[in-house]
Amino acid sequence: MKKNDPIYITGHKGLAGSAFVRYLKSKGYTNLITSTHAELDLKDFEQTRKFFQKHKPAYVILAAAKVGGIQANRSYPADFLYDNLAIQNNIFHWSHKTGVKKLLFLGSSCIYPAKCPQPMKEEYLLTGPLEPTNEGYAIAKIAGLKLAECMYKQHGFKSVCIMSCNIYGPGDSFDPQQAHVLSSLVKKFTDATKNKQKKVILWGTGIARREFLHVDDLARLALAIMNKKETPDIINIGSGIDISIENLAKLIAEKTNYKGTLHWDSSMPDGMLRKCMDISKMTALGLKPNISLEKGIDDVIVEYNHT
Repeated sequence: MKKNDPIYITGHKGLAGSAFVRYLKSKGYTNLITSTHAELDLKDFEQTRKFFQKHKPAYVILAAAKVGGIQANRSYPADFLYDNLAIQNNIFHWSHKTGVKKLLFLGSSCIYPAKCPQPMKEEYLLTGPLEPTNEGYAIAKIAGLKLAECMYKQHGFKSVCIMSCNIYGPGDSFDPQQAHVLSSLVKKFTDATKNKQKKVILWGTGIARREFLHVDDLARLALAIMNKKETPDIINIGSGIDISIENLAKLIAEKTNYKGTLHWDSSMPDGMLRKCMDISKMTALGLKPNISLEKGIDDVIVEYNHT
């Protein structure tokens, strides 16, 4: 990508999208295209057509998506499936029709089977049933991957498919209905410390393990891969290191100076018991994360205290 190429970042107000905007601006890219939901509903076929025909982006970063944690995914599975399918279909279609040179498609480790061998390799896709708590979102992302493959085979349309582990960092939601696990825990323990709560109730058993990647690392790594690759092969990106939710909670409790007790509500789901990515394809390209989990958590705590 050249510094003056028109680059459309979808979902630029979100966690991932805002990180791409920050990174590209820091590297001197001057022609970034964005749109708010009020300006453009990406689920709308005609609105999306008009936007692409007007702005004619050379590159597209598909960071727009309906996202959320276990509670949101369990409560609104149809929305997660329909909305994400609609967004993806419209973006891919009009990117191809208006001459976009390359598209970056962001997926998630939830695409892999619930009982996937660990660490999860790209070739494990579609080798078993999905985790029920986020099946709608996962099916939508798998459909996006397959659309990328089919459009390359039929039309030669270039896209790069990045599957990320759990991301966190600046711009994450602290809304209890939408927040992912790390930001949710930061909110819980920061509030509990301020309110001098004696007990914090957490979902599940704490034994589930998750891998985390700072969103600024996500943007840097994904764009590096986009510049190196031409085909829609899946590439995992992450830290390659996971942590139990129990230990994550204890770490955040310590960092927020919480002195009370932790109570695990085992009647609530853990989700997939382990999700750790095999990142050998990423590291083979000479790429690795820069931001440690401890440093990243500190940043999230600071951000929440300023909200």
